[in-house]
Amino acid sequence: MNGVKRFGVAVLGTSLVFATARAQQEPGPIERAGEKIDQAGRNIFGGLERGFNRTRDAVTESFDRTRARVDDMNVEARVYGRIRWDKTLQSSPISLSSEARGIVTLRGSVPSEEARKRAVDLAADTVGVVRVVDQLVVPTAAVEVPTAEPAARPAPAARPRAARPGVER
Repeated sequence: MNGVKRFGVAVLGTSLVFATARAQQEPGPIERAGEKIDQAGRNIFGGLERGFNRTRDAVTESFDRTRARVDDMNVEARVYGRIRWDKTLQSSPISLSSEARGIVTLRGSVPSEEARKRAVDLAADTVGVVRVVDQLVVPTAAVEVPTAEPAARPAPAARPRAARPGVER
């Protein structure tokens, strides 16, 4: 081997030794700062991802509640229309509400038991109604029971009073 080649091999060997030693050294301030910036970026990304997930879940839940309420309003409108267009129930003060999906509550008063049954049947047969809560009242007519008037009693006959001594009449 000639001298140039030996010098080249020596330089190469020395470079490898220094590179290996440098790789085993503690990271410098620039490397530590870079690692901290990387960790901060990962933390920010994780926080944003959690925030987006919570927001997505809240929006989905709110949308589902709104959609359910709109469905309930449609059911209410259908039941209301059927009851208001029925000639038997037109004059009855019936209010209705839907508390949950497909559950309709009828409140108010109807003139007869037949009218009450008709209102419940109309509501139950409406598309979208799952159950009907019947809170309708059939007013009972106040029945006046004739009472026998007491027979006129003859007034007791006036009895002559005995005169008391010392009292004049």
